[in-house]
Amino acid sequence: MRALSFALILTSVLGSSAAFAQGSPQPVSGVGPTDTEKVKQVFVYGDDPCPAGSGDEIVVCARMPDNERYRIPPELRTDPNSAAVQSWVNRARAIEYVGAEGINSCSPTGGGGFTGCFTQMAREAREERQKMLGSASWADAVAKAREERLGNLDAESAQIEAQAKVEEQEAAQDEAGKAKQQGPGEQP
Repeated sequence: MRALSFALILTSVLGSSAAFAQGSPQPVSGVGPTDTEKVKQVFVYGDDPCPAGSGDEIVVCARMPDNERYRIPPELRTDPNSAAVQSWVNRARAIEYVGAEGINSCSPTGGGGFTGCFTQMAREAREERQKMLGSASWADAVAKAREERLGNLDAESAQIEAQAKVEEQEAAQDEAGKAKQQGPGEQP
């Protein structure tokens, strides 16, 4: 038992002295990694030269054809009306009335099929008005038009008032010039 405890103490002392022999660790700075590389990715078009990197900067150039220089990126060139881009709400609305017949269906078949025609026309008119005017009700459209008209009136009246002030100043300068030309003794 004594031999076992002696061996245990001896290994712990030798192990700790080996740890002390390695030296102290290097101080760690709080700035961040010290071996970072600066990488700059650039698209160049046609025969344009690739810009040179400065210092330790790495420049990666992707060469594109010259006719793509002023075009919208390919990721953004999709058709906004294609079915792949439409939301499920619009798709469901498109198939909502498929196979509808009878009352409130606006179909020539079934009893009361005509009753849904007014509802369909009203819904289409409301959607069209919302697209055209940007609002769902006529009150919003009237308020918007009134605001635009009053805004134009204010701008026009400010312009007319400024022009009138300029004309008044010019008239006053003309009269002062005439008074100087006539002399101090003459009265008009």
